[in-house]
Amino acid sequence: MPPKAHLLVVDDEANTLASLSRAFRLAGHEATVCDNAAKALDLAKSQSFDLILSDVVMPGKDGLALLEEMRGQGITTPVVMMSGQAHIEMAVRATKLGALDFLEKPVSTEKLLLTVDNVLKLQRLEAENRQLRQRLGKHEIVWSGETMKKLMAQVERVAASETRVCILGETGTGKELVARTLHERSSRAAGPFVTLNCAAVPAELIESELFGHEKGSFTGAAGRHVGKFEQAEGGTIFLDEIGDMPLPMQAKLLRVLEEGEVERIGADKPVRVDVRVVVATHRNLESLVHDGKFRQDLFHRVYVFPLMLPPLRERRGDIPVLIEHFAQQVCAQNNWKPIPFSPEAVQSLQSYPWQGNVRELRNVVERLMLMATDGRVTDETVRLTLPQASSAGPASFTGSGPLADRVQHFEREVILAELKRNNNHITNAAKALGLERSHLYKKAEQLGIDLPALRQESGR
Repeated sequence: MPPKAHLLVVDDEANTLASLSRAFRLAGHEATVCDNAAKALDLAKSQSFDLILSDVVMPGKDGLALLEEMRGQGITTPVVMMSGQAHIEMAVRATKLGALDFLEKPVSTEKLLLTVDNVLKLQRLEAENRQLRQRLGKHEIVWSGETMKKLMAQVERVAASETRVCILGETGTGKELVARTLHERSSRAAGPFVTLNCAAVPAELIESELFGHEKGSFTGAAGRHVGKFEQAEGGTIFLDEIGDMPLPMQAKLLRVLEEGEVERIGADKPVRVDVRVVVATHRNLESLVHDGKFRQDLFHRVYVFPLMLPPLRERRGDIPVLIEHFAQQVCAQNNWKPIPFSPEAVQSLQSYPWQGNVRELRNVVERLMLMATDGRVTDETVRLTLPQASSAGPASFTGSGPLADRVQHFEREVILAELKRNNNHITNAAKALGLERSHLYKKAEQLGIDLPALRQESGR
């Protein structure tokens, strides 16, 4: 049976080394012993240990100097210090140098073994967390093409500021993921990241959700409730689907953005808040302003730095790396062996219309892996699971799929081509298409075309 852990014990007393070595061996550990700091440093550089236990007071170089030198040379092995001449200053210095614990001699075998087990458990948990972060990449934006490269450059540029960001894009394009990335790469990363989907909260409850309420302020208010803005203190609040926020609530949100303070329902006075606000919507806010469904003054407050997320069908080159990423996630979550996708299967998925965007792709990848035969996802697996997908069909999606999908895709391509032909001049494009300007706005919103962003690119 292999040892539980490999330990290095450093002490200038032979009796101590012998007794500790025996105790660790009986507990199932392997212990290497040495009687001076210089030899211990050589061992720590040449071998891999799970834990180092070192006396502090030794002839020549002491244990604290050993710990300092190891950390200076990049040796990160956990260290527990021991001393029969312990005092507060010594323990504090050891902790500042990176010791995980400090034990006063004589140490009972039971306490020593418990300390070792606790340190090893902590190391295992930290290692597992690192692996999970690497394997799952929960908040990782995956991309490979130029479209996303430009977008991520914008994200990096604005993340370091306090500028309000408005994230635009169809459902499933990853708006919350971008918002979280903005938070994690900002100076507020250590603070909370709080989210609220404005479309998912009933109109009569959204004020309480955002600003909170006092006990007894309305029927059912059995206690004080701290709202999302106060929860986000020192961090970021992400208001998703802000285009669906009721007009009366928009006025109250505007006041918060202008004054930097919120007032709980039933409270006597407002509360100051220090929060960065990031919003998102799949709607065309400019059209909503035009139609009187979104306040123009609020629009100017939140639409400071727009980020337009492209639909998946406009970044088909990213689909292979997204498939690989999601496949790794699914395997890690289910403890499966790797399930590869054949090149033909990937090509079929690249030709699919992806109305649900990246979110739909993630779900389809998991479904395909469940349907895989012989541990592999093939083109046949894709055809059986997604009859609309076909590797023979061109990327423009003209050969298969429901009529409504094909018509919608064709309309989108026609409008984009006309806009490009007119250098994104909306009035001229609308005339060329025989449409009213307002009709073109509505049609563009339905098809996921962000006209304000196109105008901004053209300098209009």
